[in-house]
Amino acid sequence: MQETQRDNSINRIPVADVSPVTLFGGEFVPVKVIPGETFPVSATIFREGHDSLGADVVLFDSQGKEISRVVMHEIWHGGDRYTADITIPARGDFTFSIESYDNPLATWFHDAQIKIGSDIDSELMCLVGAQLFEEILDRDSAAKALLKAPLAALKDKKLAPLNKFGIASTDVIRSYCASNPIRRLSSLSEKYPIRADHQRALVGSWYEFFPRSEGAVLNADGTVTSGTFKSAINRIPAVAAMGFDILYLPPIHPIGQSHRKGRNNSLTPTPSDPGVPWAIGGAEGGHTEINPALGTMKDFEEFVSAAKKQKIEVALDFALQVSPDHPWVREHPEFFTHRLDGTIAYAENPPKKYQDIYPINFDNDYAGILNESLSVLRFWISKGVSIFRVDNPHTKPVHFWADVMNTIRLESPDVIFLAEAFTKAPMMHALGKAGFHQSYTYFTWRTSKQELIEYSNEVAHQTSAFFRPNFWVNTPDILPFHLQSGNPAIFAIRAALAATLTPSWGMYAGYELYEHRKFKDGGEEYLDSEKYEIKIRDWAGAEKKKLTLAPFITVLNRIRRENIALQRLRNLQFHHCENEQILAYSKREGDNLILMVVNLDPNFAQETTVHWDMNKLGIAKDNFEVTDLIDSAKYQWSPHTYIRLDPTRLSGKVIHIAKVKL
Repeated sequence: MQETQRDNSINRIPVADVSPVTLFGGEFVPVKVIPGETFPVSATIFREGHDSLGADVVLFDSQGKEISRVVMHEIWHGGDRYTADITIPARGDFTFSIESYDNPLATWFHDAQIKIGSDIDSELMCLVGAQLFEEILDRDSAAKALLKAPLAALKDKKLAPLNKFGIASTDVIRSYCASNPIRRLSSLSEKYPIRADHQRALVGSWYEFFPRSEGAVLNADGTVTSGTFKSAINRIPAVAAMGFDILYLPPIHPIGQSHRKGRNNSLTPTPSDPGVPWAIGGAEGGHTEINPALGTMKDFEEFVSAAKKQKIEVALDFALQVSPDHPWVREHPEFFTHRLDGTIAYAENPPKKYQDIYPINFDNDYAGILNESLSVLRFWISKGVSIFRVDNPHTKPVHFWADVMNTIRLESPDVIFLAEAFTKAPMMHALGKAGFHQSYTYFTWRTSKQELIEYSNEVAHQTSAFFRPNFWVNTPDILPFHLQSGNPAIFAIRAALAATLTPSWGMYAGYELYEHRKFKDGGEEYLDSEKYEIKIRDWAGAEKKKLTLAPFITVLNRIRRENIALQRLRNLQFHHCENEQILAYSKREGDNLILMVVNLDPNFAQETTVHWDMNKLGIAKDNFEVTDLIDSAKYQWSPHTYIRLDPTRLSGKVIHIAKVKL
């Protein structure tokens, strides 16, 4: 292979518009992947004249050593757009480049077919082909069995040129030459970074609960005794039984007394009100201390250990804000904004006021705040925590998070950060580019068929290089309008969508009990929100009365765990059907092909014909057998499949999750 050193920004065979490539802050952002994940690389590649070109995607390890290459193919003939899929073999940092080159074999097949067919320089074209085949054999002796007869034919003076070319241009030979081209005038493009993170960066089933509510006791006088880490341990087996593998805890630190909020965000709390966990810090300490009402540090460590025995990782909330009683207020007044009257500015989102919380000012002592933040993270990492849900990261400088992520990544590469950023898309995307492994999303507010298709395609295909989505069905802050009816079918529908559209999804406790009481009309807040009070739930009673979605959620998480196609993001494909209340989509990874059909209407049965795109499915036959993984029913489906889903029956069905027998 003849190679030339690239000495400027333009390849000998020019390469442009490489994807997925993202510039941020003047640097290339690493493509987000996990080990074993495949992603597409594409580019516009062209050249002068009429000769054919070729291109490979070349993968390099962190030391710059080539470890694999894949031949690119043109997406459509004459479009100059080439693509190839590459697979990342292991954890760590990699780079990829596109090597473009003159492709004399492709040129010969094209020209020889025309010239020999028109009896123009026929013998000369046969000699050129023979020379190229000999060049192949010089570098690849294993090709002798394939090319021996064609080479002899091209040199045989007794054969007519058309016969020679016919022998030398069979589909098998053309396929071999396309996969093993002769590369001339080759040059490499820029190298673009890839980062293969821990699998949890892409794949996870999240469950959120407040430890103070788990095992809490309602006393005879109407007061409530808080649950603790010791009592909350008893809830872990049920979370594990539902198939969740990440248990997220809101802040577990001391809660301030100053301006403490009461029930439903009241400004006049009673002495028994426990306070908002996000008002961090009190006389007992700050971000590295445990709220005494929850127990001791030893109790927390035992809680983490118990979760890990159930194959659950504990995720902690990392909220960079404090109550007026936090030690930082006394020890580091420079961390905060001081108003003209000398008081510290509390958090506001006019007209809302959060008098119990002081935000951080990152411009007064940036280095000090960064060091304190890193110290907090290192402390909890030392306690066995490897996942952090970061509260409101969009209210802090993006470059701060880049500094935090880069430092922690180098020290503890297994640690994962989830951004709780319900904000404008540019900020959400910037946080992903700065290093957040995944983010909350707009899924909560995407309800119509078209909205779901557009948004899911965006996160799966348009932004997946730098933004990993986590689809949450609810949070303590958000009771979406579509859940406020309390209809069990809509809870099942939204869980099914979240669990199958993306590899990571999340659910806040109480969802499985269909909790839906709203604080006020036109709002998306819970009445008697758990943020402000301890909640006592009758888990056993709900299970006994079968008033729980837990069995369905258990099935969803089992299906996700057993099917690698549902553990990937970029393989999402939608399929057409006329009914606006039915959504059809597929995911395939290798031989694992899963088809989903969802009824978006919780109130009525819906029916349609789904027109499966067989090319997208990778199925050549007209009829195929599927097994519905929800209820094990078997069906014979075709490219045009009639579907009816009725959520109103006693054993209502809102989704097919069908595994194709290949």
